This record gives sequence, C-alpha cells and structure tokens, in this order.
Amino acid sequence: MTSSGAFMGMLVLGLVMTSLAGQSYGELEYEYYKDKCSVIAEDQKTGLLSGLLSPLLPGLFSSPPRKELVDVEDIVAQEVKKAFIYDNSIVAALLRLQFHDCFVNGCDASILLEVKNSEKDAIPNKSVRGYELIDIIKARLENTCPGVVSCADIIAMATRDAISLATPYTGNRFSVQTGRKDGFESIGTNALTELPPPTISMQDSINLFSRKGLTITDMVYLLGGHTVGVTHCAFIEDRLYNYSSTRKPDPNMDINLLQTLQSRCPQGLRSNNTIDLDQGPSSSLKVDNSYYNQLLSNKGILQVDQDLASSGLTNTTVEAIAKSSYEEFNRNFAEAIVKLQAVGVLTGTQGQIRSSCRAVNAYKPSL
Repeated sequence: MTSSGAFMGMLVLGLVMTSLAGQSYGELEYEYYKDKCSVIAEDQKTGLLSGLLSPLLPGLFSSPPRKELVDVEDIVAQEVKKAFIYDNSIVAALLRLQFHDCFVNGCDASILLEVKNSEKDAIPNKSVRGYELIDIIKARLENTCPGVVSCADIIAMATRDAISLATPYTGNRFSVQTGRKDGFESIGTNALTELPPPTISMQDSINLFSRKGLTITDMVYLLGGHTVGVTHCAFIEDRLYNYSSTRKPDPNMDINLLQTLQSRCPQGLRSNNTIDLDQGPSSSLKVDNSYYNQLLSNKGILQVDQDLASSGLTNTTVEAIAKSSYEEFNRNFAEAIVKLQAVGVLTGTQGQIRSSCRAVNAYKPSL
C-alpha cells in the first residue's frame, strides 16, 4: 500500500470515534470518566506536610493542594498493551470474556464474581481467560481513584484496547461508552442457557442474539471475533469423523483443511490440541475480515462459523464483509462491539462499583 493509501486508511478508521459518538445506548456515555478521577499534582505533594500543619498554624497555609485529572482510559490502555506484548492471545481472551459476560445477565461483570455456583464455574466458562489482567487494572485504578471505575467498564475498555492493538492499523482506538455499574449476582446455570453452544443452529443463534437486542448483521460481525480465537479438538471431532451421525467427515469441509485438522486431532485420542479458528498464516492474530473469506472457501472450523456462509439467512452478509476493506470492517466491527457492550447494563442507582472485581461490596445501596 502506498503511504497516501495507508494514511487514508488510518484516517477512515480514526473516524470510528466520531461516527460512534453520535449514538447512545441506555444511560451510558462517551468519556464518562473524563473528570471523575483526580490526584494531587506532583508539584503539590511536597506541600502535604504544610496541609497537616495548617490547623496548628492557622492563616499560614490557606490553599488546599492542587489536583490534576487522571486519564482513566489511558491507564487501562497501558496495562492492556503490557499484557499484549507479553502474550497477544489476550485479544481473544478479552473478546470472549466480554461476550460471555454480556450474554449472561447483561454487561455487569457478573462473570468475574467468585461465589458458589457462579458463572465463572459453569462449563462454557471453564476456558475463559483474562481475569488477572482485569484485576491488575482494577487495583491500579482503585489505588488512584477508589470507588470510581466499575469492573464492567474495565472489561469494556480493555476489550476495545485489545482489539485496537490487533487491527491492521494500530493506534486508532474507537470510542466505547462507559458508566456501567457492577451486578450483585452470578448464577452458573444462566451461563448454560444463555451462551450459544458451538453446535447451535443458525436460526437459534439469530433468535438468541435478537433477544439481546442484536441484529443478524451484528451477529455476523461479532462472530468475526473468531478471527483471533481458538478451539479444542473436542468441539470439532464430530465434523472430522462423525458428521450428523454418518460416521464420516463433513463432506462440505475443504479437503486440505480436513486432512490438517485430522492430523491435529486424531480420532479416539481425545487430543487437547488447540486449533486456530482463522487458518490464515498471517491473520490468525489479527482482527480482520480474512475469517469470512475462509468461510466462503468451506474452511470454517466450528459448525456455527461455516453455517454463516452456507445459510441463506446470513450468506449475503458474509459475502459483503469478505469483500469489504479493512477500514470498513474495523469500523463496523467496532459498532457491533459497542452494541454488545450495551446489553443489559446497570447504570445510575443500579448496581455498585465493586472494590474488588471478584466480590460484591458488603453494602448494597437501596434501589
């Protein structure tokens, strides 16, 4: 790509912030934390002793120490970047954490709670990761401005930052809305009924997303998060050896892909090998639209992925996304993420700001 072309691409992607700022979901806001977190300015800290002495020496020290605002979103971005440099699979981890939280009881950080029979303990969430990073971010924010930033918002901001680091044009963050509160409950059985299994039919998947206020197009884009995802052999074994109880492989799967997967997942050996859902040699760790092109070539790994391309309900959308530019895909993917992050949110007097993301505060405010 020429330098002018690259510049235009970055400019278009940068407009995501402007285009998303024109929409609002519930009581969430853009730049919600802009003026809500402050600390004593560095050049004022030497005067703290004076402040302590002021009651003893009235009139000598009359001005309170000056404070300066802290960029909450920048703190989140710093920690996500550290994690990304150490292990770039954190992108997939946070995308999955966000999705699994929002689809069960809304985006209320209930997946983070450690209580008996919690969402975290449910079978679909056993392989969810990213909890430690959320803890690190929360601890830093609590140390800076305690009781201000919710765990639910940390998940949303961290997911956005991870996506931005994995896009073809890095350094262009889209805006996310904040102002969420954290929930009080985490019920494991809800995860079993609300999270889509890998074998879900396309119509059932559409119905499930619709119940969350998400359209078919939203669903197709959000499943595009699989471009940085992985799965385990157990979830694709039927497609490789016993498709629809025929004791044969899925006849529609690309033969070269089939042979590759069978070598990675030998029949009857219960291999725990991980398989990239995006088989592109240079795209499995990037958030881009290459995943959709692979679906059109019958190279989908999960059944639900391949069904996106084969179902008459979604195939035209898949074709359109596959043909789109990186900039257009990233913009539309960002819009779908923002809509996902608005599902079932608690705002205002609802919920609470947890001191620890793993436990509710002892006091519940009356609603």
